[in-house]
Amino acid sequence: MTSIGGAEMVDWNLAVATATRLVRPGPEIDREEARAVVAELRRHAKASEEHVRSFTRMIPEGPGAPVPADTPVLVVDRAGWIKANVAGFRELLRPLLAKMQERRGSGPGQSVVGALGGKVTGVELGMLLSFLASRVLGQYETFAPASRELPALDQGGGRLLLVAPNIVHVERELDVDPHDFRLWVALHEETHRTQFTGVPWLRDHLRGEIQSFLDETDVDPATFVDQLREAVQSLVGGRPEGERGEGGGRSLVELVQTPAQREILGRLTAVMSLLEGHADFVMDGVGPDVVPSVAEIREKFQQRRARGAGRLDLALRKLLGMDAKLRQYRDGERFVSAVVAEVGMDGFNRVWTSPNTLPTKAEIASPADWVARVHRKADS
Repeated sequence: MTSIGGAEMVDWNLAVATATRLVRPGPEIDREEARAVVAELRRHAKASEEHVRSFTRMIPEGPGAPVPADTPVLVVDRAGWIKANVAGFRELLRPLLAKMQERRGSGPGQSVVGALGGKVTGVELGMLLSFLASRVLGQYETFAPASRELPALDQGGGRLLLVAPNIVHVERELDVDPHDFRLWVALHEETHRTQFTGVPWLRDHLRGEIQSFLDETDVDPATFVDQLREAVQSLVGGRPEGERGEGGGRSLVELVQTPAQREILGRLTAVMSLLEGHADFVMDGVGPDVVPSVAEIREKFQQRRARGAGRLDLALRKLLGMDAKLRQYRDGERFVSAVVAEVGMDGFNRVWTSPNTLPTKAEIASPADWVARVHRKADS
């Protein structure tokens, strides 16, 4: 574990233990049904691979092109998702924590951070993970290292997770056909795997942007503590939601931005909007042929996304930046739909040519500008 001033910055094991202890229990399901759900999710994930590649036409060609992913899908429970994501956080944050360790003793707030210690940080991280662990249906983990518990990594350097209890919970809550819903979810997550295995440069580009964001982080401990305090006050104190002004309180991500980080975050937002919107577009595009009740599922799922589960849930969503993620699904899908309507699927796929052909944040909101930049200038 990385330490600063003799105190561990993050007690990762405590984060896992805290999240596992606090996470809500999953839906009631007997062992035989659980085995059937796991088997069906694996079958759907495998079938989705061909559906997605055929619809998107993202089939790598030529020497050195990556082969289609052929690793087993990891169907996990909530505790398994927590362990996987702690591993991913640890991997991504390693350079930042090392940077903080090098600066130990140099900041005026050093004693404050030392007093808080890694155990407090571990508990806080665990609390956030416990909130998220009951909400995520599936995930393509792009950066997580292999481990004995979750060893499978595909050629894109990632692994595909489907969170079985959450999928069962949502299909029951929405009262939709469970077999159709499971395939629908698998189509979305398989699209993410296809994006990263079919676009060789995408993973390294995204990692580079995230690392650049972290490199620009102000690691002064006193500043960090002040920012954390502001974030917590926006959650549990502060004024009523309607009195916080336009947009409400700021998220944790927004609280640590420098001017350089704002530029990087704009690019990251555009990329994530593209990836999430593309996945939504694909699962709805494939859906009518293979998911008979796709229209009902989409309508009910969109209604579920739009409504909150109470003030605390809404505040946590804001604090974690999850409201921004919901906008990414919506704005990204509009971008993809508009571009495909204008230049077709092959024309849209120019987006994967290089980092220079990715849409900007402004172009996500104005797809015609991306078409003009990438197509008309290139074809003129």
